[in-house]
Amino acid sequence: MGADRDGGARPGPGRGVAYAALGAVLLAGCASMPDNGDLRNVESTPRQDTGVRVFAMPPAEGAGPAEIMQGFLEALTSDDPAYDTARKYLTSDAARTWRPERSTTVLANGPSIEPDCRAGGGTEPTSSVTCVLAGSMVATVDAQQAYEPVGGSYRKKVHLTRDPKNGQWRIDALPDGAVMGKSDFQRNYTPVDKYYFASDTTVGAAAEPVAVADPVFVRSKVDPMTQMVRSLLNGPTRWLGPVVRSSFPTGTALQKDVSGLAPDDQNKLTVPLNLKVSQVAATKCTEMATQVLFTLRNLAPTLDSVELQGVGGHRLCDLSEERAESTAWRGSAKSPENLYYLDGKHRLVRMPTGSTTTSAVPVPGPLGEGGRALDAVAVSRDEHSAAGVGDQGRSLYVTSLTSSGSLGGALVTSQGPTPDDRLTTPSWDARGDLWVADRDPHRPRLYVLEQGTAKPAEVAVPDLPGRIKDARVAADGVRIALVVEKDGKQSLLIGRIQHDDGTGQGTSVVELRSAAPDLEQVSALSWAGDSRLLVVGREQGGVLQMRYVQVDGSTLDGPAPGALTGVKLIAASEDTRVPLVAYSEDGIVRLPSGAQWQKVDKDGTAPVYPG
Repeated sequence: MGADRDGGARPGPGRGVAYAALGAVLLAGCASMPDNGDLRNVESTPRQDTGVRVFAMPPAEGAGPAEIMQGFLEALTSDDPAYDTARKYLTSDAARTWRPERSTTVLANGPSIEPDCRAGGGTEPTSSVTCVLAGSMVATVDAQQAYEPVGGSYRKKVHLTRDPKNGQWRIDALPDGAVMGKSDFQRNYTPVDKYYFASDTTVGAAAEPVAVADPVFVRSKVDPMTQMVRSLLNGPTRWLGPVVRSSFPTGTALQKDVSGLAPDDQNKLTVPLNLKVSQVAATKCTEMATQVLFTLRNLAPTLDSVELQGVGGHRLCDLSEERAESTAWRGSAKSPENLYYLDGKHRLVRMPTGSTTTSAVPVPGPLGEGGRALDAVAVSRDEHSAAGVGDQGRSLYVTSLTSSGSLGGALVTSQGPTPDDRLTTPSWDARGDLWVADRDPHRPRLYVLEQGTAKPAEVAVPDLPGRIKDARVAADGVRIALVVEKDGKQSLLIGRIQHDDGTGQGTSVVELRSAAPDLEQVSALSWAGDSRLLVVGREQGGVLQMRYVQVDGSTLDGPAPGALTGVKLIAASEDTRVPLVAYSEDGIVRLPSGAQWQKVDKDGTAPVYPG
């Protein structure tokens, strides 16, 4: 049987797969394996590494052009590390020059072959034939392993020739890169965040660097840990590169012939690098090890420590998980102390994140103890300050969360004609800057207030395709999620934040890209991880639903949060262990792990975690 390009299975001469360690998997899974139906829809929970590897079969003797094409396409979806089997379907010259690692094109249903690639038909034998691979594009993965949603049709020519000496058909001209269907891509590749540091941001008195997630895709059964270390050492993806830095010296690489990186039985990973001890300062080495540990814990959640090893086996440094978390500030590692929301009197109240009760108390200071009614709030990530939007969305106030705090005048005001045309819910980044958008249709703007107290500065957003309806800055302060509306439809976009570099241009949000290309309405959103958002949205012709999306626009495995009727606002933390919270027709509700939605306050509104 050959693995079909769109996830099914079919017989075919010269095609097949070999499975390693398959028996145990079949025994473990037979109780739940369906005996009919669409296999592509079986996976409803995150895939685990079963140890099964899929290998393609080489071309059969005397295979015709159509069989060569089918076998080659199946070989592209196998777990062959260097695509050696796929190259056997090519002529020797084509095998030498073909570069599958340059890109992967993902199609909705796998590539079809046009025409049917049958040779002959006349009285004279045919020695060459041209086929066309066709399909509907979903995404591309570039040479840096970065995912990008794309649309449109895919059409690429592939030329086959018959060797006059042995009569065997082989491909002699084809585009660089690999192509496969969406289900095969999801089976072959896994998303991983690699980590760098924000170029111009530190946090706290210790001036900790801020870790920034850079999502990429790696082949899940082809030595993924070694792949990820190489990807990390090669530097950030093009989109993120301008705003982050790496602590690895230029030219750092794994030592020659290193492969199979994996933690030992003490959950420690040793990474051999081409560096000498004299090249690496202790502080930089600690940051380097932090980048490795943060990155590889995506693939090995039990990884406890990393040792970087230099030339000659000399230890450069080692680092435990605990030390890594104190070396750099990372959103997903910072658990908020409290949940905040507005009570029935529109005062800001809070309750401990881990509380099993549903009792909340007003925060100290004017937002909790004063008489001003609020419409929306945001609490700084250190939970020392808060921003409140009042006067039916017209005014933004900032104050400290202490009894001695004072409210003062509005720092930002909107002249929008209705509450929906005025200020959005504000949000804070880790460096203490406050972000808010004015939805005034006559003068829409995005503002940033340094440290939440400076005069609001307008942020340039070139190429903005509509009006900002909502904005949420990432904890790292270098990315921002924007809901943009045009012609009654909303799209979820991610922009890169670039601060004034001395040119006097101020702060800007550039290179907007889609995080949810299939949604035409987005009514609520919240960051829910270092590179993940929780959104309430609707596809064309669909109903509102709550789901997770990746900032690169890729589709996430795993279940969505439990269904909830009448969701108006949602709150999540980058720390995924913290319960989700929503404002719905039942007021404030929360979703602890492994439980159902629970009512918190039937009169409450506007729930937020710090950020």
